[in-house]
Amino acid sequence: MAKNQIMNENKSKYSCADFSFPLLPHSKALQLIRLLGFDAVDLGIFEGRSHHYPSYIAKDTVKEGNRLAKELSTIGIQAADVFLQTGEEPPVAAANNPDESVRANNRQLFLKTLDFTCTLGCNHITGLPGVSHKGTSLADDWKRSCEETYWRIETARANNVVYAIEPHVGSILPDADTTLQFINDCPGITLTLDYGHFIYQGHSNASVHPLIPHASHFHARAGAKGKLQTIVKENEIDFKTIISRFKETGYSGYICMEYVYVDWEGCNRTDNVSETILLHQLLNQLSNS
Repeated sequence: MAKNQIMNENKSKYSCADFSFPLLPHSKALQLIRLLGFDAVDLGIFEGRSHHYPSYIAKDTVKEGNRLAKELSTIGIQAADVFLQTGEEPPVAAANNPDESVRANNRQLFLKTLDFTCTLGCNHITGLPGVSHKGTSLADDWKRSCEETYWRIETARANNVVYAIEPHVGSILPDADTTLQFINDCPGITLTLDYGHFIYQGHSNASVHPLIPHASHFHARAGAKGKLQTIVKENEIDFKTIISRFKETGYSGYICMEYVYVDWEGCNRTDNVSETILLHQLLNQLSNS
């Protein structure tokens, strides 16, 4: 087998995000992901900035789910995760928005997305934890975030789907210690873990490692202090230890190659095809060592 051939040669499960390639029509993005050697895809459902918008899916959930399920089957790929973001930016229509009507609409979009996810035969949804809002206390924002997250966990569980949140820059969960506190306050929560959001802020890899046992999904891309996304040669994320901890803890979720392409924090400056290949090769090597 050629050294540059990307294959899943170990027990690790890999997927690739469709939102790595937003400039392509969705069918072409899926074909590219399959061509790169992946048999699973993470689907971005971001309002106003992905191939599929939550508001569009909500109009005819079953029809759109069945259409996409057929397309995935034809290409030979399955859905590993559905990543739901209800606002065009994380602070917009956040899960813990103080406005009750916004939260109610978010719940309806979640229910539609859950139906969509089940139609695809996928069993994992990622969402965001919420943000701090001006004019409200941190305690109130925290309480609303816990309530909304717990409702999603239980609603998803009733449909045999895991709901996880991704701690991220600018969210109510900006660091590992705060995230661990949230885990204690919100029973049943799991994480879609992305070290990049922590390393970018200057936090150490060691400070993030305690979150690994709580992960049900993992976003992988190269990152460094001050660089939310970068090339593999500049990477400061300790993937060697992460893969080792995965083995120790029996992690069974997907590892998603999640290079994004968006004009934010320099995330449109990487060659997402090449960097996806290089990182996938690196993680395969670490998994096999």
